[in-house]
Amino acid sequence: MTHLVVERGFSPNTLAGYGSDLQDFARFAKVLGVGGWKDVTPEHIAAYIQDLGEALSPRSKARRLAALRSFFKHFERIGLMEGNPAARIRFPRMRSPLPKILTASQVEALLDHPGTAQPAGQRDKAMLELLYATGLRVSELTELKVQQVHLEPGYVVVRGKGEKERLVPLGEVAVEALRTYLEEGRPGLVTGRSSVAHVFVNQRGGKLTRQGVWKIIKAYAVAVGIGGEFSPHVLRHSFATHLLENGADLRSIQIMLGHADISTTQIYTHVARSRLKEIHERFHPRP
Repeated sequence: MTHLVVERGFSPNTLAGYGSDLQDFARFAKVLGVGGWKDVTPEHIAAYIQDLGEALSPRSKARRLAALRSFFKHFERIGLMEGNPAARIRFPRMRSPLPKILTASQVEALLDHPGTAQPAGQRDKAMLELLYATGLRVSELTELKVQQVHLEPGYVVVRGKGEKERLVPLGEVAVEALRTYLEEGRPGLVTGRSSVAHVFVNQRGGKLTRQGVWKIIKAYAVAVGIGGEFSPHVLRHSFATHLLENGADLRSIQIMLGHADISTTQIYTHVARSRLKEIHERFHPRP
């Protein structure tokens, strides 16, 4: 765990996932009678992945296998064992479903819904505008500090995965929503707690959690009639897709999203193509 933090820069959430996955495999290996980590064989790992069955999605199973590969690779590197028993186990085949995207009218309805007469509403308005204006991950939003927001030049400094920094520009609407919240709404929420450094705080003046953000945004989505599975990540997907549809290049979108590899960003080209096909089928006079 120390190696993953210090040398590989894993985030707390990724670290917690890896730790949980390794503990789960350890319990399984104990049932099989495996004496210790050095006694693990490829057959044990293959049996574990198979035992997961339909309980987990292919993506979740792949993450567990990745955790095991990384763990035994570290053992191999520091000389505690020869060979990596997880190295030749194949990753489960994964489908890549296209992410959920909002239409421009859905985004407008969602972002305009919070009432701004009270501090909480001003916070929610600023939060929604910021998510759509920048494509931030929820974890990046909750960790955002006041000193990372630069309203006059119009950008935020974001610390993403691996503590990598990136600058993401803000539009005028997002700047004004943030200005109103920071100058009027936030002081009313952090009364008596001036030491709070985070931009977005809860009703008690403490840092807003990821779960708190999810509940707030989900409630607004329901209120404006956006059905189906919905999470704050939908705004990130919508941000990227709408930029691409309006002419932004993929490399710029990659930088703004903080993707390490452009292949991750390329999913949005498939989304854009899919949406164009849907529009054509819907509106062309000859189907």
